[in-house]
Amino acid sequence: MSREYVDALLEAASEGVSFDGLTVEHDGEYTFRTPAVDLTELSAAELRDVAAGSPHVTNWYFWHAVAPQKADRWAFLRWVEGAPLESADEGVHERYEVLADGVTTTWGQLSITVTAGEGGRREYGLTHVADDSAAERRSYEDPLQARELARVDDDGRYRPLKTAPTLGTGWELSGLGPAALVEAVGFFYPATVTNWHREQTGRLDVTHWRETMARQSGIYQVVSTWDRGEGHEHVEWVAESCCTDSQCLKRREWQYDDGTELETPGGDGVFPCREPCSLVISAARKFTKLDAEAATTYEFELTPSEKRQLEGLVDAVAEGRVGEIREADIGEDANRYRTRFLRARRFDDEGRLCGVPTDQD
Repeated sequence: MSREYVDALLEAASEGVSFDGLTVEHDGEYTFRTPAVDLTELSAAELRDVAAGSPHVTNWYFWHAVAPQKADRWAFLRWVEGAPLESADEGVHERYEVLADGVTTTWGQLSITVTAGEGGRREYGLTHVADDSAAERRSYEDPLQARELARVDDDGRYRPLKTAPTLGTGWELSGLGPAALVEAVGFFYPATVTNWHREQTGRLDVTHWRETMARQSGIYQVVSTWDRGEGHEHVEWVAESCCTDSQCLKRREWQYDDGTELETPGGDGVFPCREPCSLVISAARKFTKLDAEAATTYEFELTPSEKRQLEGLVDAVAEGRVGEIREADIGEDANRYRTRFLRARRFDDEGRLCGVPTDQD
């Protein structure tokens, strides 16, 4: 077994070591303490003997010499294996016992598994949360592959929003070291680790709706004029349309402004959203133009079932359920054959509902 961790401990002892229940001091002689051991007046050789194979020492070495030392990455790796974000006096033996079989947690649609092997070295694996069978997965070891895996969904469509719940399935990244794991997670969900850590440490800088809209220019400047005295109802519509768990895995922390919270739930994601993203701003620009149109009264003749079907169609499209409805599910409002029947019965050759023109003048 490699003993580089013992050499590192002796070198660090002159400055003192105190981490996760391990204490090592050097004042002519060495002191070595863990929750189960209290040894004093040790020589360097004796310290080497007691430190060799100690879970507390290999744990200290991993967190100070192997794991990335950047604060957000370090804290994220602690969180992944269920360790306290700060050093704790107890729990190393218990954590190692659990890590021997693997600890699995989720980050968005990622399933992250960490195991600890010889010398406390952690190894990480990534899969999609929906992938139960290893036989169905394509295996990769390069964290850069995450960039390509995050690019398209299962139907091959480009994913402009990386935090949308549309991550493709059927893959695994295995044998990753700690730095490679954080790199891969960053490709799947950019900046989420940093913003999560900022929130954990009370440093998340949130930019609310009004402040974000006030700095828009060019074609997006129209969004900043959407406040027309009716309060912030329009922002509720935007949040309900774009910023719920079914559309984005981030947990929205931005509000209308610093003193006005939105009623629309912000979601349950583990990583926060600190400001309206570019996709939300682009959608809001279109919504602004739609909301500016004057309302017109139309008269249609529909059966009660047809009215309910149109309502169900809109709901199925909005919730992304159309792809789940089979041809044989005739009872479903968004069933393809039933929808084609409604079109044949109620739409004219120009595609107008009940033949009623949209522009009535």
